[in-house]
Amino acid sequence: MITPILLCGGSGTRLWPLSRKSFPKQFTNVVGDESLFQASARRFTGEGFAEPVVVTGNDFRFIVTEQLAGIGVAPAGILIEPDGRNTAPAAIASALYAARRDPDTLILLVPSDHAIADPAAFRDAVAKGRVAAEEGQIVTFGIAPNRAETGYGWLEAGEATHEGIHRLVRFIEKPDAARAAELFTDRRNMWNAGVFLASAQTLIAAFRDHAPEIYDAVEASLDDSATDLGFTRLDPDAWTRVPEDSIDYAVMEKAGNVSVVRFEGHWSDLGSWESVWQESDKDDRGNARSENTTCFDCDDTLLRSESDEMELVGIGLKNMVAVAMRDAVMVADMSDSQNVKKAVSTLKQRGAKQAQQFPVDHRPWGWFETLILGDRFQVKRIHVHPGAALSLQSHVHRSEHWIVVQGTARVTVDDAVQLLTENQSVYIPLGAVHRMENPGKVPMVLIEVQTGSYLGEDDIIRYEDDYART
Repeated sequence: MITPILLCGGSGTRLWPLSRKSFPKQFTNVVGDESLFQASARRFTGEGFAEPVVVTGNDFRFIVTEQLAGIGVAPAGILIEPDGRNTAPAAIASALYAARRDPDTLILLVPSDHAIADPAAFRDAVAKGRVAAEEGQIVTFGIAPNRAETGYGWLEAGEATHEGIHRLVRFIEKPDAARAAELFTDRRNMWNAGVFLASAQTLIAAFRDHAPEIYDAVEASLDDSATDLGFTRLDPDAWTRVPEDSIDYAVMEKAGNVSVVRFEGHWSDLGSWESVWQESDKDDRGNARSENTTCFDCDDTLLRSESDEMELVGIGLKNMVAVAMRDAVMVADMSDSQNVKKAVSTLKQRGAKQAQQFPVDHRPWGWFETLILGDRFQVKRIHVHPGAALSLQSHVHRSEHWIVVQGTARVTVDDAVQLLTENQSVYIPLGAVHRMENPGKVPMVLIEVQTGSYLGEDDIIRYEDDYART
């Protein structure tokens, strides 16, 4: 059995404003009806694959479990990194974790934010590489290029070692335009997909040989890890000694046992809005549009509105991308879409919350969004999953009014417990110990009106919590 390792970090800058630090692109429906993370998890299920191991951060742990449950996939484990240290530490942490469960397992390291049009064909490529992995090779996967791309790293293949498997000659850094055009003319060269297949023991040995500092610190962090609500939290003290590095630099470029399988199907890392435009359905003038957009005399343009209340209109646009959300709008020349992260950095320096915070705040019990924020008042829409409950809590600086607009809420206010149905409301005085729960089998939605001198999310005193946040 092959154990998929889904690498699920990311800073959420390249597809801003849809993707942000609090909700990076793998969790969004960039293309298709499910998130990129869900598509990645589904891609490697079924015959030949064990349950996946997910490596992610603390802020994303409940998003991961919710999205996996949404497609009926039960993970073998979810590793929580204290903070992101690039792909090398995540890779060896997952290899060690998988090897402790099954010393003989093969592992497939895959980013969780790529788009692959033909999942079955990619699984066939993985199956092709298996023979080399079982012989102690680290197998990477090269994408047959369809253009002289400067946004990807490249791979150069050497002689064949098995049918469809070649020795890897070298990794090639992201080239300039002239070098990319040269690489594109030689079939030996492919895009680097950043996907690796190997036995867990082979990868562990490679880290011991080529990245011992990373290996030692990560092993110590896993040895001292703690289990929390089914998550495996890597020890933060040991993690402070983990160097930050990519798996390519730390191990792959140094190892002599790397092979490559060429994948002829369509693939994209969706690393820019231009690549999203390339993957999208277009009209006869090359325009890709979402719902709630209108296009007049435009060519080769991406128009995307992420709000039913936001109508985005493009007039006379050529090679442009425009993305509108309720709290932010981004407009750029298509050729500059790789520079979106520079704009995010500027916003972050200015202290703009839109730089990192998604307008919908996901929590283990559901989500909320702020509808109106004024001086001494705030209006939120709160969505609570069936059977879920917020913490038993109180506030020092604010009181609250709750109005149920969908479903049924069980509300605790000090010693009183009551059920509220649609159109009913309750007042939560300042300082009252309170909780809301959804006892039903359908989502519960309420409107919360907060009033007070301070409305920050840190004005919470928790007494009981189902998610270990007290």
